[in-house]
Amino acid sequence: MTLLYPEMAEEPLPKRFLTGQNKFRSEVRPEIMHNAYGTALAPIPQSKKAAARIAFVDLKDNSKTVLADCFRQFGIEGVELPANAAERLQKEKFEACVVKLGPGAQAVMEAIRTSASNSRMVIYGLGGSAQEAMRYSKFGINAIFHEPVERSAALKLVRATQMLVLHEFRRYVRIPVMTEVAVHVSESRKITATSIEVSSGGMSLTTPEDIGSGQSVEVSFALLTLPRIWIRGNVTWKKPKHSFGVRFDVNDNRRRKLKEWIDAYLES
Repeated sequence: MTLLYPEMAEEPLPKRFLTGQNKFRSEVRPEIMHNAYGTALAPIPQSKKAAARIAFVDLKDNSKTVLADCFRQFGIEGVELPANAAERLQKEKFEACVVKLGPGAQAVMEAIRTSASNSRMVIYGLGGSAQEAMRYSKFGINAIFHEPVERSAALKLVRATQMLVLHEFRRYVRIPVMTEVAVHVSESRKITATSIEVSSGGMSLTTPEDIGSGQSVEVSFALLTLPRIWIRGNVTWKKPKHSFGVRFDVNDNRRRKLKEWIDAYLES
């Protein structure tokens, strides 16, 4: 998984199952206890009616099965599509899409972003690294599932992004999106980073290069329909694996363009 989100464990068993009281033990059938303590690869029961649809484009059976189980937990139904699904994605409404990165991926993403009904679709890439995903940065990939798909990592990513897929935008003010960002540290030094999330107040990024916390910077990037912009900011935090956060300067009026783009993205 490419996005750097905190650990999100599976939902714990209800407290009454853990008390040891006889009246509760008698309610627990053996098959329920077996499912509760099953392996990490046990299928997730479908407990929610599908509220959204996600297209699985050119996925292998094992990846498709794991991802379908993960999305189903949040009421998102997976629909299998062939590699040449561009025409269908131009016409048929989906809330999200998982597309295998490789031959044919660009045509699929082009169809999505030029579709009247799917232009703001959440796009997940499958396979490759963040650097390889930059080949498709103009299409605004939101997140990457790594291959082979590991269930716990996939579930963590789905959990972190499912509010966007379900259009619960009021609860999600940060947009996960992967694009190349130029970080100007000084007049003589510029580093290249990859965005993780962006909001009107700042952004999180990752880079193999070192950057100091508290450093004043100017970031430059473009997002789908948003032409390249420049915004001043400060590095406010750093984490292992070279991720860091930039808080935008509130006095830099150029960030208004980003806020307008985010507002439009969430309302469409």
